[in-house]
Amino acid sequence: MDYVTQIIDPPPSRTQLLLDGVRALRKPKLDGAPALPTALLVRSAAQLSPSGIAAYGRACGFRREQGVPLSYPHVLAFPLHLMLLTRPSFPYPASGMVHLANRIRQHQRLQEGQALRLEVFCERWVAHPKGQALSIATRAYGAGTLVWESDSLYLRRAVKTPVGEPWDDVLALQEEGLLRTQRWVLPADLGRRFANVSGDFNPIHTSLIGAKVFGFRRAIAHGMWTLGRALAAQQPPGGLDQAHAHCDFKLPIFLPGQVALWNRPVTGPRREFEVRNVAGDKPHMRGLFIWQPTCEERPQ
Repeated sequence: MDYVTQIIDPPPSRTQLLLDGVRALRKPKLDGAPALPTALLVRSAAQLSPSGIAAYGRACGFRREQGVPLSYPHVLAFPLHLMLLTRPSFPYPASGMVHLANRIRQHQRLQEGQALRLEVFCERWVAHPKGQALSIATRAYGAGTLVWESDSLYLRRAVKTPVGEPWDDVLALQEEGLLRTQRWVLPADLGRRFANVSGDFNPIHTSLIGAKVFGFRRAIAHGMWTLGRALAAQQPPGGLDQAHAHCDFKLPIFLPGQVALWNRPVTGPRREFEVRNVAGDKPHMRGLFIWQPTCEERPQ
């Protein structure tokens, strides 16, 4: 597919993104199959700033000795995701798009202060049993080399004739052997606090009234906060060279609330985990986290 490159420097303000989201609440009825947007949005030098990383770390529970969080570059790319979803050429309203899954792969160690070239584009339509899904790709380059990438799957519910390849990327893990290792108490304002860090001010996360408008009885936690908090509990100290994370978002987490992290007791660089309700019988997120041990971590 031929993409049309657009340089986004500087990125739009939060106010502008919110206004674009409001304008995109109403879209004309589709006549035929949806067209995949052809824009490739680029930030030429998005910095991994120490202050931004520290704020994200405080929000999700990362410690400084863990290095750059694996999920942090998503925060830098998220405004570009919103720009794609709120464009007049995007066939559906951005509000109501559900974040279903995320894959992240890091190819090289990231450093505080490093400047990344971010490229974000709509990769493909996916036919999902519950509607029309869309994969948005993010690619991060350092000095011309691909160092980090992610694929985010978003869903528009109740589309009767979705196009694209059938969705077959469910993360299948054996639930047997998972043990509860942590319990998290989530305050009512968690959504607003994470929105200030991530730039995702979707009202389902930040407002009781906004959440009810979209069918939720209370505000719900951001899926990317849940992933970040789970990775913070498992990312080793010393930073990451190469790593991979895959998560499927399941049931929403209502705020305030309590959830628990369940994972398999292992010693190697592989973590299978779930974030479940306090009773332990319903999953909010299922995930897999694998990293390549550094020289210091490898057995002698």
